[in-house]
Amino acid sequence: MISRKVGMISLGCPKNQVDGEALLAKLKKAGYEIVNNIEDSDVMIVNTCGFIEQAKKEAIDTILEVAEYKNAGLISAIVVTGCLAERYQDEIIKEMPEVDAVLGIGANSDIVKACDKALCGIVTTSFPNKCYLSINDERIISTPSHWAYLKIAEGCDNRCSYCAIPGIRGGFRSRTIESCVDEAMALAEGGVKELILIAQDTTKYGQDLYGKYSLDILLKELVKIDGIEWIRLFYCYPQRITDSLINVIANEKKVCSYIDIPLQHSDKTVLKNMNRVGDGDDYRALISKMRKAIPDLALRTTFMVGFPGETDEQFENLCKFTEDVKFDKMGCFTFSPEEDTPAYDMQNQIDDDVKVRRQEVLMNKQYSITEELNKQRIGRIYKVIIDTFDGENYVGRSYMDSPEIDSGIIFTCDNKLNIGDFVNVEITDYNGYDLIGEAIL
Repeated sequence: MISRKVGMISLGCPKNQVDGEALLAKLKKAGYEIVNNIEDSDVMIVNTCGFIEQAKKEAIDTILEVAEYKNAGLISAIVVTGCLAERYQDEIIKEMPEVDAVLGIGANSDIVKACDKALCGIVTTSFPNKCYLSINDERIISTPSHWAYLKIAEGCDNRCSYCAIPGIRGGFRSRTIESCVDEAMALAEGGVKELILIAQDTTKYGQDLYGKYSLDILLKELVKIDGIEWIRLFYCYPQRITDSLINVIANEKKVCSYIDIPLQHSDKTVLKNMNRVGDGDDYRALISKMRKAIPDLALRTTFMVGFPGETDEQFENLCKFTEDVKFDKMGCFTFSPEEDTPAYDMQNQIDDDVKVRRQEVLMNKQYSITEELNKQRIGRIYKVIIDTFDGENYVGRSYMDSPEIDSGIIFTCDNKLNIGDFVNVEITDYNGYDLIGEAIL
């Protein structure tokens, strides 16, 4: 009998990770044994990202590293899934003959057949319509048992000029409220205490099904679930943050006073060229409204520097915007010209060294802002969920910190605590981005 052990390396964003969890659930149901190490696998799945150049390079390097195990006879087959597979399709087989199967986004339901054929030496490629990607599948949760992602929609209609995602993932489509609630209840029954809501644009949730933005309605249903203590919002498009959503965040205790709003830039001309709506003044007004309504709101954003035509003055205005607003969390990436996007052929492309310098300048400014904010947090007490223990210190997060992306709180406690527990921690110091404290029992 052929051994059927399967492992997975999942790259890129949480949305892709959720897809990978669904793939593993299908394989387990079909009798495959899920393993954690490449050397223990018969089939290795590389669930790829293909969003920007750096992600593509990581995906290709990972496939080639896994191929070394196959060439050495340690594994039998390699299956490539995810965004790189959808975007580059047959090129992967041509360029990397060690790969046995390439499945596009819409072919995830064929994962069992593809792995079966791969173990028999049969090469498979499949790229059906993206709409066949299910967003209601069972999953094997790959995050720690106390928190999980909940993907509430798939695809994107925004058509930002730099972004390949609509072409890779297809148009926006929401899950029903009932479907989201059912999955959240199952996660809670499995021990999940923190839900992180994700989609390409969470604030557009429900418009296609219910004729209006319905994230606020969904949240009001999710907070009713026993066992769920925190609900966190990612990928919120600024022009779709409604007064009703703000009120829900402000008034529902289970909804963290935390929101991720990838603004991309603050200059009106740059944003217009990005095919995004609004400008720095609009964003200032929105943030002011939110901070007034939601005490101690933690704001996360992402900016892009080096977009074609970005002048020194426009970059300096972005820096000033960042210094004025003082985001709690901020990430910055450089513009990556992606084929099949309008920005790929735009004039006045920025040199790579200028992009990197601007990125460093902006992140240095954010580091100074973080230090300033962290100083103000000394002496405060936060409710913290525990993620790890190294034998001496616990590491956890407050409502201000999302797992795997944001910083955390390092603290000590004389009593033994469990991973996933909540505990109050008094902040005594900080170290870079991280806060340091002592548990209060």
